[in-house]
Amino acid sequence: MAIKREKYLDLVRQFPLRPIRSERDLDRAAGVIDSLIDRPSLSSDEKDYLNVLSDLVEAYEEEHYPMAKVSDARMVRHLMEAKGVNQTEVAQATGIANSTISAVLKGVRQLTREHIGQLAIFLNVDPGVFTFGEQERLRKKPA
Repeated sequence: MAIKREKYLDLVRQFPLRPIRSERDLDRAAGVIDSLIDRPSLSSDEKDYLNVLSDLVEAYEEEHYPMAKVSDARMVRHLMEAKGVNQTEVAQATGIANSTISAVLKGVRQLTREHIGQLAIFLNVDPGVFTFGEQERLRKKPA
């Protein structure tokens, strides 16, 4: 246990876990992340360090390099192309009606949370990639 804790402390000494404030910090953090990802295995402490450092990088990048939200239709179409599947295959694999997928792809229907969960599993992505529809629903919701 002491050896694992020492590896964690070595990481903290190498690059302390604190907000990233510059491009130089970002480059150094990316180097540490790459070195950890390249390892065949990580201790639980090293995984924790990697998760926190990744969150710090994400926070910096969201502030300095914001990305426009992508519509559900565009995201589903892109992920289908990347996986090399068609609409019918997605419908069969997820249990979502083919007509529903068609309506989503045409932009006339938004994904439900259930759809998002099913698509995320089948397309092997984090459900968070489908944030556009949720943002739209929240924006249109009466106060």
